[in-house]
Amino acid sequence: MSELEVPDWQRWARFRFAVIGSLLSCPPDSGQLQRAIAALAARRWQHPVDSQRQMCIGASTIERWYYKARTAADPIAALARKTRSDAGRRSSMSQRLLQALRQQYDAHRRWNVQLHYDNLVAVSEENPHLKPVPGYKTVLRCMRDNGWLRRQEPAQPSSGQQQAAERLERREVRSYEVSHVHGLWHLDFHQAKVAIVDASGKWHRPVALAICDDCSRLCCHLQFYLAETAECLVHGLRQAFMKRGLPRALMTDNGAAMLAEETRRGLQRLAIVHETTLPYSPYQNGKQETFWGQMESRLVEMLRSVKNLTLSFVNRAAQAWVEQDYHRNRHREIGTSPLERMLKGPDVSRPVPDNDLLQIAFTRRIQRTPRRSDATVVVQAVRYELPVRFAHLRSVILRAPGWDKSRMLLVDADTDAPLATLLPQDKAKNASGCRRVIASTPIAETAPPADPVPALLRKWMADYAATGLPPAYLPKEECADE
Repeated sequence: MSELEVPDWQRWARFRFAVIGSLLSCPPDSGQLQRAIAALAARRWQHPVDSQRQMCIGASTIERWYYKARTAADPIAALARKTRSDAGRRSSMSQRLLQALRQQYDAHRRWNVQLHYDNLVAVSEENPHLKPVPGYKTVLRCMRDNGWLRRQEPAQPSSGQQQAAERLERREVRSYEVSHVHGLWHLDFHQAKVAIVDASGKWHRPVALAICDDCSRLCCHLQFYLAETAECLVHGLRQAFMKRGLPRALMTDNGAAMLAEETRRGLQRLAIVHETTLPYSPYQNGKQETFWGQMESRLVEMLRSVKNLTLSFVNRAAQAWVEQDYHRNRHREIGTSPLERMLKGPDVSRPVPDNDLLQIAFTRRIQRTPRRSDATVVVQAVRYELPVRFAHLRSVILRAPGWDKSRMLLVDADTDAPLATLLPQDKAKNASGCRRVIASTPIAETAPPADPVPALLRKWMADYAATGLPPAYLPKEECADE
């Protein structure tokens, strides 16, 4: 155990033993004990806890220490501070008062201890049977021992927030860490506490997107945007994939960008497990919250001194801070730098596909019925033309992100394989009157059948003739003859 890890009570016990150590190792002669104690009391001693202080000890105190340790089997234990006989007991608080304090805490979890104590005194004045009220320290110890701590929760919580708070009380919270690098990534948005100005002179609060590895704490990608959208999320996530490879799982909160169809389908197509935290439970993504604290205390604090910040400058500074400071500094929890742990740890990442496949992975799946007249489909008020070879389809499946209307990808309904790229209809070009000839498959000429009567009709006539019944009609010509 290092010197910094020695508890204070043990330091005091060692200090007391050092003061009287000379009296125990070389006992003074008869009648000389008080003179030796007076000599020790005249000295100045180094404080056992505060290295910047010195202290004097009274002769009566040294004498008491001496007689405690002289006959003890363990002198240091005898000189240690004794536990109070009433430790852990609060006999001054009645059961009724304790119940009133519990009810008050359940109704007002946002109050601090002082406010609880003042209200408890006011309640006891209205209800004399609750008296006497103990001191503030007793109430403080009682609330701490029972886990009645102040909660940072909304003043008027919604039903979901109330359920999250109740779940937090019923379930224990434990830290976790995956055993392999790139086994789990964390992704989150954070509004930075700094303002930037754009080319039009408008001020914005940039939103930072960070993607961090759970095992190594490595920041796979960090970038600032002007809004928290699915387009920005996919833009940053694709860059993280190209830098580090594909992870096995990704954990996010329940934001709109994280639950967008483009995000969910893209992760499914890339075989990445998407885990979401419980609603109103940010502590489940605690590693990401720790990263935001470091970014605000180091990067953002330095950016405050720069005037007229722009988004491009903030992003250049963020990349420099991540690579030169965060990745190389020792992380207190893992005991090494994130870069070293990433290089030494076992890696379970997968190769990343090319940029084109990444781009079409994060797309929505859209079903449309083509118009029969010109083989076109409409998506978000934009009309797209199908190739002629697909004009016969009664229903088509398209893929495209919600923020890009420049093209649509026609895919196979069963395998989701790309078939063709659809472009918006150019009506001005179509007005030229030029039309391509639809190539048809030529049909081979065949000789006409020897008997023009179809086989099924011949069968019906033969079966009817076999019954022996006369025809059930009168020919018009025979009626005319009669």
